[in-house]
Amino acid sequence: MIKKEICQQVLEECLKTGGDFAEIFAEDTCKNNYELTGGKVTQANTQNLHGVAIRILKGFKEVNGYTNDFSLDSMLKLAKSLSEAVSGENLGIKFTLQEEKPACIVKAIKKPSSLTNDEKIAYMKKLYNATKEYSDEVSQVICTLTDEEQHVLIANTLGKYIEDDRHHVRLGANAIANYNGQMQTASDTIGGNSGYELFDDKDLVKFGQDIAKAAVTMAHADEMVGGVYTVVIHNGFGGVLLHEACVHSLEATSVAKGASVFCGKLGQKIASDIVTAIDDGTRENQWGSLNCDDEGNPTHKNVLIENGILKSYLVDYRNSRKMNHPITGSSRRQNYRYSPTSRMTNTFFAPGNDSFEDIIKKTKFGLFAKKMGGGSVNPSTGEFNFAVNEGYMIEDGKITKPVRGATLVGSGAEVLLNIDMIADNLSFGHGMCGSASGSIPTDVGQPTIRVQNMVVGGRGAK
Repeated sequence: MIKKEICQQVLEECLKTGGDFAEIFAEDTCKNNYELTGGKVTQANTQNLHGVAIRILKGFKEVNGYTNDFSLDSMLKLAKSLSEAVSGENLGIKFTLQEEKPACIVKAIKKPSSLTNDEKIAYMKKLYNATKEYSDEVSQVICTLTDEEQHVLIANTLGKYIEDDRHHVRLGANAIANYNGQMQTASDTIGGNSGYELFDDKDLVKFGQDIAKAAVTMAHADEMVGGVYTVVIHNGFGGVLLHEACVHSLEATSVAKGASVFCGKLGQKIASDIVTAIDDGTRENQWGSLNCDDEGNPTHKNVLIENGILKSYLVDYRNSRKMNHPITGSSRRQNYRYSPTSRMTNTFFAPGNDSFEDIIKKTKFGLFAKKMGGGSVNPSTGEFNFAVNEGYMIEDGKITKPVRGATLVGSGAEVLLNIDMIADNLSFGHGMCGSASGSIPTDVGQPTIRVQNMVVGGRGAK
């Protein structure tokens, strides 16, 4: 993309006024978005991103800029302009760029560019038909499909020169069900850092039917009665609770500023003894996985919490300077227009020794949160409020009537300590995570877990 010799020259220019680190991040990306509503294509667009960012550090301070012009003159001009914001003497830092090969954790066989629009839309139509035909009560179905091919180059004054390819594909459906004027929605997605081979072993008919079934069931459900409950949170996207309420507070973006409830707690007990939480960017072809992070470092399997003990934060190169903490291969950015910082990849609770059936059987009375929705969280306190998109009551060890409108309220620190059962049925959900460095693909996951004494909001009457 940019020759090594040119990168060397530009990076040397960056250090002339006292900077102690400089980095080039270049990318060429093609992204496609499709939407199918009422069985017809209602959106089809393509976005191309082509640009290069330059970043200079001096201690913990940072300057960052970008251009769409890849010429040497343009990049030298940008480097000089940025370096003028760094005052001091040239530190005489010497480096030689050495080409590196990234790991092969993610790869694509059926690359997005190898399929026609008709072939892509066929996946959406199959999903649409399965979802819409499930019941006459399904009044509307919207299917979405996104894919992208991203080629990146990272070079820095530590001597790193590395190129990587990423291919993200994601298919989803949103169903709206109507029963006696009561409208409810349900949605789900399938995604991966891979090509369209992602769908080869997926049953899109069953996937669509499950989405429709959830919407119809919730349209018939009673309103949740608020109170304090034992709550069983199902596997897959239930992991959004860990992601939002806990691990955002373990990212260096919060910890380095002293703005996290978990600051200064390495080596301390912060969770139940049965809790192990992991962020793993090395899972093959998973939605949040990468061959290397956006600073060119290998992604890691980072054990954040082990048997209830806080073991690690998620830390990028810049924040590692302030925190005196090893980098964890967690530096990410939406694209070249954003400066990178510490972010999650695939975050999940490790499987436990219980079964899903045992957890339900051993719960006398509570709420089964089968599908979690969106919510809000304050990283400095861990306090959260999450919607339950699909919920059921548990009575005498059995899942009984459906309930709608439930919300989970509490703090991440409390939830971690109140988990008393973890199943062995780990699975993942696929989402986009927004933070200081933009919106990035992340997987959230967990086995089914049981949490004691959770506050559940609802509008139902006792």
